[in-house]
Order: sequence, then C-alpha cells, then structure tokens
Amino acid sequence: MTNVEQISGFSMDFFSLKGKVAIVTGANQGLGMGYALAFARAGADLFIPHYTEDVKDIKELIEAEGRRVEFYRGDLQDREYLRSIPGKCLEAYGKIDILVNNAGTNCFADFLEFPDEGWDRVIAVNMNAVYLLGHEVAKIMAKQGHGKIINIGSALSYTGDAKCPAYITAKHGVIGITRSFANELGKYGIQCNAICPGFIYTEVNKAISDDPVFYKHITDRISLGRWGTLGDLMGTAVFLASKASDYINGADIKVDGGFSTVL
Repeated sequence: MTNVEQISGFSMDFFSLKGKVAIVTGANQGLGMGYALAFARAGADLFIPHYTEDVKDIKELIEAEGRRVEFYRGDLQDREYLRSIPGKCLEAYGKIDILVNNAGTNCFADFLEFPDEGWDRVIAVNMNAVYLLGHEVAKIMAKQGHGKIINIGSALSYTGDAKCPAYITAKHGVIGITRSFANELGKYGIQCNAICPGFIYTEVNKAISDDPVFYKHITDRISLGRWGTLGDLMGTAVFLASKASDYINGADIKVDGGFSTVL
C-alpha cells in the first residue's frame, strides 16, 4: 500500500462515537462527568454505575445532547455488583463498546497510623475494581471482536506523596493492569490505555485547591502555570475511545500540564 493510499482514507469521522455504548463508572460526579459528557457529544449512549445518589446533573447534560443514559447504583467494593454491571448494560443496550474505569476514592492519614480499613477500601475501588470489571467486560468485547478500555491513573501513578499510601499503590497498579490488558487483549481487537490526570479543579478536591499554600506548591510544579479543568480531559477521552486511536495500546497519557516533567 502506497503512502497516498494509507493516508487518503483518513477522516475526521474517526473521532466520532456515533452509535457506540460506553460504560463510565462514577460518572455522576467529578472527572467522570467530563468523560461521559464528552462521549455523549461525540454520539455515544451512556451506562453509568454509581455509588452516590446525585445523578440529576449528568442525566440532564447527556439528555440535552439527545443521547440516552442508564444508571445502576451499587458499591464497587461488592464483587457481585461488579460482575453484574456488564449484564445490566447488555440488557439496556445489547453491546459494550467502551469502558472507562473512572470511579475512585481516597483516604488520608499519617503513614504510621494509616488505617487498614482505608487501605482495603481504596485498593478495592481504585485498583481491584479496575481489574475485575475490566476482565468481565473484556469477555464481552472479545466476542464482539472490538472494544476500548480506558483506565484512569493519576500523576501519582509515577511518584509518591504523603499520607495516601493506598492511593499511590492503587494508581501505580492501574498502569500495570493497563499494560497487562493491552498485552493480553490486542489479539481480540481490544485496546486498553490509561489517562493520567494531574491536579484538576473539581468540587471534590475544592478543599485542597482553595488552600493557598498547597495551591502554590503544586502550581509552581506545573509548567503551564495552572491547574487543569474537566474540559482539559474530555478530548483525550474521546480520542482513546474512538477509531482515531486504533493503533494505540498499552499507553498511559499524562494530562497534567507538565507536572510530571518538573522537579
């Protein structure tokens, strides 16, 4: 195939998610809202497993785009709930094209006093659920012959920080899971990649972003000179969910304004 033949078939339609079905865990709040709305604007319908009750905002946003959204409430620490998610999505839509393992939690405490319960909860939601749900969804995608799995890591997938050992461990683990899935599932036409956000303004982390000392400490390490917004993540998510990224597999894409490049 000549160079001209290889490039002539490219289309901006490669970025469209029209007709696709996406599961985005925890998309009723925080970063997940951005991913879910981006998918809806690109043409996808959504299935949202969630823990808290507040689904009104994301429901209205998605339906305003003329897309469908279904919700399924439960606790990602519950393995039976986890295993039931793919079946519930199939009941609603008949297929699963995209999975975003977004839901997360954290626990902060001095290291020598860090509670076992906090460790177990953070590891269960932030790492174990990524593997377990991804594994179940991959079985369906393998039968379909295609699929996109996007795991959400962190700028802290590459380094350490104080008072959150479980989160650090889990987010490092997400990168390993992503690479393992990519290696195992490529032969089935499935790509698995990770988005690793830096410090992003959300309502959940308002307490730390409003702390002027902490804010300056972090901002001084971001070469772009600002914290990110949810909008900064949306294009990356659509790209990794779309045909445009069909030859990207096992990657971890940092969306951190340069945070991880600065000492």
